[in-house]
Amino acid sequence: MRTYLFFIYIMANKHNNVLYVGVTNDIVRRVNEHREHLIQGFTSKYNVSKLVYYESFDFIDEAIKREKQLKEWKREWKENLIKRNNPEWKDLSEDL
Repeated sequence: MRTYLFFIYIMANKHNNVLYVGVTNDIVRRVNEHREHLIQGFTSKYNVSKLVYYESFDFIDEAIKREKQLKEWKREWKENLIKRNNPEWKDLSEDL
């Protein structure tokens, strides 16, 4: 059985006051789409362009389950998750 790599990710705007949770099979491409506003919607409207957190999964169903979980979380819980792994809220896409 062939496996693929899937990601859940959290992106923020410049001031870290808007957060977006998503899922993708190509995190570099997807972050670029958000950054360049190639897809109209929430991230384009609120200028969400900084990757602040991500996790990888072998199977899409695991990634979707985690994405749904994070989307139900309170903002404070998401911020704490980001701060534990990325205390300075750096743009992690530079290291991908």
